Amino acid sequence: MAEEKKEIIRRRLQEEILQEIDYARQMSDDQMLSIIDDKVLPASLAAGLTLREKEEIRLLIFHSIRRFDVLQDLLEDPKVSEIMVNGPDHIFVEKSGELSRLPAQFTSPEKLEDVIQSICALCNRTVSTASPIVDARLSDGSRVNVVLAPVALNGPIVTIRRFPEKPIGMEDLVHFGSISEEIVAFLKDLVSAGYNIFISGGTGSGKTTFLNALSEFIPKTERVITIEDNAELQIRHIENLVTLEARNANVEGCEPITIRDLIRSSLRMRPDRIIVGEVRGAEALDMIQAMNTGHDGSMSTGHANSASDMLSRLETMVLFGTEALPVAAIRSQLSSGIDLIVHLGRLRDRSRKLLEITEIDGCVDGKVILRPLYRFVEDAEEEGRIRGHWEQTDTLKHRGKLLLAGLERKEASLEKDLDGTSKPCPGKDLSS
Repeated sequence: MAEEKKEIIRRRLQEEILQEIDYARQMSDDQMLSIIDDKVLPASLAAGLTLREKEEIRLLIFHSIRRFDVLQDLLEDPKVSEIMVNGPDHIFVEKSGELSRLPAQFTSPEKLEDVIQSICALCNRTVSTASPIVDARLSDGSRVNVVLAPVALNGPIVTIRRFPEKPIGMEDLVHFGSISEEIVAFLKDLVSAGYNIFISGGTGSGKTTFLNALSEFIPKTERVITIEDNAELQIRHIENLVTLEARNANVEGCEPITIRDLIRSSLRMRPDRIIVGEVRGAEALDMIQAMNTGHDGSMSTGHANSASDMLSRLETMVLFGTEALPVAAIRSQLSSGIDLIVHLGRLRDRSRKLLEITEIDGCVDGKVILRPLYRFVEDAEEEGRIRGHWEQTDTLKHRGKLLLAGLERKEASLEKDLDGTSKPCPGKDLSS
C-alpha cells in the first residue's frame, strides 16, 4: 500500500479519535488502544489494509497521542545512537554508526512543539520563546537538547543522544579496536593508584563513554561524587556513590545551580574522588583546585583537538573564573593538578580511537611540560577502514602514586637506537 495513502488514513482516523476523547477523565493506555482499535478495524477492512499495515497505523496513532509521535520507534530502537530533528520535515538518525535521513515527518510544526513540551515536562524542564534553549535528560538516560525560535530559524531543533542500556566497558572498547589491552592495563593501574586524569577530544569522540569505562577501575570501597550538567554516567559498582546534576534557572523563579556550585558543595561531602562530566567554563578553576587539594583520582573531560590544546583551553576557562591569578600561577596549578591527559578522536572512517596519552611533567619557566607516552599510528586504509597500532613513545616518569598504592609497574625500558633516540615498543594491530 502506498505510504501517502496510509498516511492519509492515519491522519483522518487520528482526528476522529481526538474529537471523541473525553479529556475530563483519566484514561489508561489500554483504554486508549481500545478506542483506536474501534476506529482502525473498520477502516482497515474498508481500505483493504494488511494486518501489518493495520498494526503500523494503530501504533502510529497511539504514539502520536500518548508518546513522542514519530520519535517513539527511534527511542525504542537500540541501534539508534543519535536522533536529530531539524524542524518537522527533516529527521536524521545515526544508526550503527551510519548517518541517514528518515522519510518520517511530523504532521505540523505544532505537533513537534507538543512533543517537545512533553519531553521537557517529563524532565522537569521548561522551554519557550522567552527561554528557547534547554538541556534535559530522559528517564532512560538519553540526553536531549532543544532550541526553539527565534534562535532556530528552520523550525524547532531537537537533538537526542542515546546511550546503551548496558554501559560500554573497556572490554567492549578493546573489541571495537578503540584501545589496546596493553593500554587498558596501564590505565587500570593509574586509576586504581589515584592519578588525576583528564579526557579530551572533539564532539562525538566518545569522551563520556570512555570516562564511564575508565571509572570501572575505581576501587569499589571509595566514596565517589559525580557532577554533570545532565547525569549520563552509569557507575554501577560503587556503593558509596553521590550523583549531582546542575539546574538551570526557569520562569518559575528557581535559581540556577551551576557546576561550580556543585563542585564547591561536593568538597564538604567527604569525597575520595570527584568526577566532573565535562568542564566548559569557570568551573575548571574549582575542578583543578579540587585535584590539588587531596582528591586524588579525580577525572573530567573537555573539548579540544589535542592534549596541548586541552591545556590551553583549561587555562582560558580558569581565567573565566578569576582574573586575579597570573598565567604562570594558572599553569603551575594545571601541571600539579592533572597527571595525565587522554586524548580521543574520531577518524575519517568514523571509528573512535584513543589517539594519545600524555603525562604532565611539571611546569618550567612558566611552560607546562608534556611527555607523550602512547600514540596511535595509522598503518593502512583498506576498503575505507583504517588499520593501525599504538606505539609507546616514553615511560611514565612520576611513579610516586603507583609506589604508594603498591602497583609499581615493571615496564621494559625503551630500547635505544645507536643514535640515542627512543625506539617505540610495538603496539597491537587493531582495526575497527
